[in-house]
Amino acid sequence: MALGTAARLAPPDGDGWRLMPFITTSDGVRIHYQVTGKKSGPPVLLIQGLGADLYGWQLQRIALAPSHRVIAFDNRGAGRSDKPRGPYSIDRMALDAIEVLDACGVEQAHVVGASMGGVITQVIGVLHAERVRSLALVCTACKNHEWRRELLGDWANFALTDGMRRMTREASRWVVGPRSFRRLSPALGWLGPLGFGVPPHAFAAQVEAILSADDALADALGTVTVPAIVIVGNQDILTPRGDSEELAERMPTAELVVVSGAAHGLMVEHFWTFNRILGGFLSRAERSHRARVAGVVDAEPEHDLLAAT
Repeated sequence: MALGTAARLAPPDGDGWRLMPFITTSDGVRIHYQVTGKKSGPPVLLIQGLGADLYGWQLQRIALAPSHRVIAFDNRGAGRSDKPRGPYSIDRMALDAIEVLDACGVEQAHVVGASMGGVITQVIGVLHAERVRSLALVCTACKNHEWRRELLGDWANFALTDGMRRMTREASRWVVGPRSFRRLSPALGWLGPLGFGVPPHAFAAQVEAILSADDALADALGTVTVPAIVIVGNQDILTPRGDSEELAERMPTAELVVVSGAAHGLMVEHFWTFNRILGGFLSRAERSHRARVAGVVDAEPEHDLLAAT
């Protein structure tokens, strides 16, 4: 693995923020990442979705920092990472994430992925299972319905023909619930929403990676043995509740949590509830991980359906 330019700033000696580091992946793409929080805490890897950068996790990074070592990165094609011409693939983007863990010296992490990042997380859970302590799949799916394939294709065409401004305007209403859209829109620039600052060719390449993902991945989810949680908003119209129900049914260790009143952007518009759910799961999953390391066999996890308000 080529880690060429490791970091612009050396790792801190104690807890705190690690700013502006990069890796160069094994295929020559520079990936930007940041490490925050408690250096000795359980590592958590956060993977964002289509067109979003690591600041889309800002509210979660702040919440998790006192207790976890939080690693977030910009997918290829977004944020400060390189934005090469396509094609991209979900498998390659999963390998980018693994190489970020390698650069951080992390053998295993709790992996949290949202939307496209949730698909990347599924690939990590199946193809790189030895690197995973738990999986959290947020507003995502294991297969693409034909209507969603057409919608994403339209977004890519809007980006390439009319620019990212129109694409963002069209897509935002699928991401944030109607009651929250006007209230949250002034903050979207800081939180790193879909498509801001992403060149059209990179956005289209990410879309193509999603559309070309192998649906056979869904059949392999039954091999997941680590704790898993699937979180969805009951007003999510981009990856509706049915997608999350299918995910949870396919993973024998998974629990499903449905957040009332939340849409696709639930990490932002319902961040208090989301952070409580995620934090509780990570605590349980870390206890389970430590028990496995110690050779203690846990009782088989229950397959739960929970509703959060």
